[in-house]
Amino acid sequence: MSSENVQTKWGQFISLIIVFFFWGFVGSANDILIPVFKKVFTLSQVQSQLVAWAFYVSYFVGSIIFFIISLKVDILQRFGYKKTLSAGLLLSAFGSFLFIPAATMESFPFFLTALFTIALGFSIQQIVANPLAIKMGSPQTGAHRLTLAGGINSFGTTIGAILLGIALFGMGDNKKTSLSLEDIKLPFIILGLAFIGVAIFMYFSKIEDPAKEEEEVVKVAHEKFNILDYPQLYLGMLGIFIYVGTEVTIISNLPALLHTSEFGNVLEDAIAPFIALYWGSLMIGRWNGGVNVFNTSNLVNTALKFIVPAVAFGVIIGANIFAAHDVSSFYIYPLWILLFIAISFVGGKNAGKTLMLFGISGLLMMLAGLVYPDPSIAKFFFISGGLFLSIMWPSIFDLAIAGLGKNTGKASSFLIMMILGGGVIPLVQGSICDIDLTSPGGIFGITWTHFSYIVPLLGFAYLGFYGFYCPKILKRQGIDHNVQSEGGGH
Repeated sequence: MSSENVQTKWGQFISLIIVFFFWGFVGSANDILIPVFKKVFTLSQVQSQLVAWAFYVSYFVGSIIFFIISLKVDILQRFGYKKTLSAGLLLSAFGSFLFIPAATMESFPFFLTALFTIALGFSIQQIVANPLAIKMGSPQTGAHRLTLAGGINSFGTTIGAILLGIALFGMGDNKKTSLSLEDIKLPFIILGLAFIGVAIFMYFSKIEDPAKEEEEVVKVAHEKFNILDYPQLYLGMLGIFIYVGTEVTIISNLPALLHTSEFGNVLEDAIAPFIALYWGSLMIGRWNGGVNVFNTSNLVNTALKFIVPAVAFGVIIGANIFAAHDVSSFYIYPLWILLFIAISFVGGKNAGKTLMLFGISGLLMMLAGLVYPDPSIAKFFFISGGLFLSIMWPSIFDLAIAGLGKNTGKASSFLIMMILGGGVIPLVQGSICDIDLTSPGGIFGITWTHFSYIVPLLGFAYLGFYGFYCPKILKRQGIDHNVQSEGGGH
């Protein structure tokens, strides 16, 4: 492993990528479950957002537990990456099977417990899989491999919503518009069995543990580490918190927005294509960033920056047509994709500049969605937030750990904990939506549910600020940070 010219171990890497696919698949399944639970259990919008809360808080709890245990014993060194990864998958399988008694007992808290358990397994998988993807070959191409894995993760989120939609509501002419909780059992039994299958496959796969010498160095470095000495890190932690929160809140409150009469009373069974378009937008952005993984000439690279998003958009449309959804209204969306591509050329490979430009762009899209008079267009402004969020994760990560040296590992675990934002920020937006229940008059001539998109607007404002301000902090510390940023995922 020590030699520089290590080839990427594709056989091992592809088996690892399957895990990234699962994270995405279940992540977007949440967005289908939110409106379903809201209807079946007659929940308010805030209560329905507890689905996102249970899922993302679990990541936080998992990271904390892992962190505390690792102070006593290095889990990855003791048990190896493979066994730890398999254990995480089995925990997620157990969580999937908990959906069966939850559906039988018709208990919303039980469903939340099941989701929490699945995500607890995911948090273990995250801690293992991210560094493993980076170490499966030459260090120079580590970030690119993570990008590629992020692209596969987004593919999972895009088709996850559509497949769960088909499993729950059927497709075509014999489509159901209402749901019983019994229908939820089968998809999650299949998911649980798939987790077990992958765990067994992982356990017997040829994935090798990365060399141990790097870990030994870290043990010596238990000197005082104070977060407050590193403004790039604590501002970056807030950045990850807001980034994940913004990404989740836009989509998990979208069913409520589309359900308003202003936006056409879209029902639960017709929500999947919009969820797929949103997560597909993240996929388009990440695939676009992933082009940089391959060493190609400038001309080919530029051509791919247009071809790859076109293919990704084709995948979204194709999957929806397969599921017999009418997506004729989506054909205007490439206008937003072209705008995204243009701005990504301006940002180039500079993490700070890219983050700043995409933060400003996302803010303008949310503003346009709030003020544009025609709801049939306004909703696409909100959905396009996915494009501008798509490659923020690696940019924030890059800036936040710049200049941390031997403390990079600790800093990284603090950043992963901030995925917690995905559970908190949707609750804030959901509580604004719920004002419609008590004072239906709305504000500024729009419903409170529509106005609630001020929350992601403020999120984009902070992310743009961080992209602008963080390079200045680094310059003051004497760090010249002009690293590449190619969209990864979480």
